Amino acid sequence: MHNRKQAASIITSQGILPLYYHADAELTIAIAHALYKGGIRAIEFTNRGENALQNFKILVSERNRTMPDLLLCIGTITTPQDANLFIEAGADVLISPVFDADVSDVAYINKILWIPGCMTPTEIHIAYSAGWSLLKLFPGNVLQPHYIQAIRPLFPSIDFLVTGGVETDAENIRAWLKAGAVGVGMGSKLITSAFIQEKKFDALTSLVQDILYIIQQFKQTA
Repeated sequence: MHNRKQAASIITSQGILPLYYHADAELTIAIAHALYKGGIRAIEFTNRGENALQNFKILVSERNRTMPDLLLCIGTITTPQDANLFIEAGADVLISPVFDADVSDVAYINKILWIPGCMTPTEIHIAYSAGWSLLKLFPGNVLQPHYIQAIRPLFPSIDFLVTGGVETDAENIRAWLKAGAVGVGMGSKLITSAFIQEKKFDALTSLVQDILYIIQQFKQTA
């Protein structure tokens, strides 16, 4: 298991965190391989269905066998019970859409990185005061890049990962990074239903490569 600092560095260096859930185990694995082939080394599998725990365990096993350097995050963790279950299943990182003090305690006790979801300055302050400095800013499509620009001076020690409605085009990605985000989370805009239904995994790999290039080019010129 990676320590918190290592896990955070992998995510922020990558600049994008693909996130998804699928009820089918084979498709869950296929998506992970497509992302990995494109250069992704950290993904978020979300706890949004009855097969989430079972498929996550399968994903962990496949990671250990064929993608040993892939950081596996589990998202949509809102209870300490789920936090413990997925830590036992092999999660490297916990991610939540909210701040929950009990989940925070579980992550702290287990020495695992937790990325809580925040929206308001008060929520951000509470999360930071609890010891967490990499936060999920959600939902991005409601807040927009200028929101980060407005709050950055208040929280200079916090890194923001923006999730929710982030587009795959260069203009949108650059706007978030220019505003001060360390990265963007992408779900259905990246891992589209068309890619999955038509099993266009090579197209997903190609899109991921394009996005990683956009991010690296921005970092080199920023």
